[in-house]
Amino acid sequence: MAKLTISETPSANLIQADTYITGDVFSGGNIRIDGVLKGSISCLGKTILGPTGRIEGNIISQNADLEGKVKGNVIVSELLSLQATAEVNGDIVSNKLAIEPGARFTGGCSMTAPQNISDVIELPDDVVQEQQATA
Repeated sequence: MAKLTISETPSANLIQADTYITGDVFSGGNIRIDGVLKGSISCLGKTILGPTGRIEGNIISQNADLEGKVKGNVIVSELLSLQATAEVNGDIVSNKLAIEPGARFTGGCSMTAPQNISDVIELPDDVVQEQQATA
């Protein structure tokens, strides 16, 4: 697995409502999803799933704040927050977990997430090649 380099400039990505993406997404910074993602997301920063957002796939992220619906497993190395409107159908692995009243969670939970999320995320081949070319 390739070693990840994290940009010092924070970046934010947005998938707006009424946007539908099929395929896996990798983000080197923060990302907010208000649309639909049918695929997994790997994020070195914070993943925010808005109340209109839906993910049908796994989430691997340093931090996550979920308000929408997830059908898949969630791995978060630091803090996972399930807001009152969140619905998670899948297993959760996190070091810290906050669940607001009203949130729904169906699955197993383990409080043994890796300390460094970059140890879990596998970079896409084209990202590895780009990092090697700029090194």
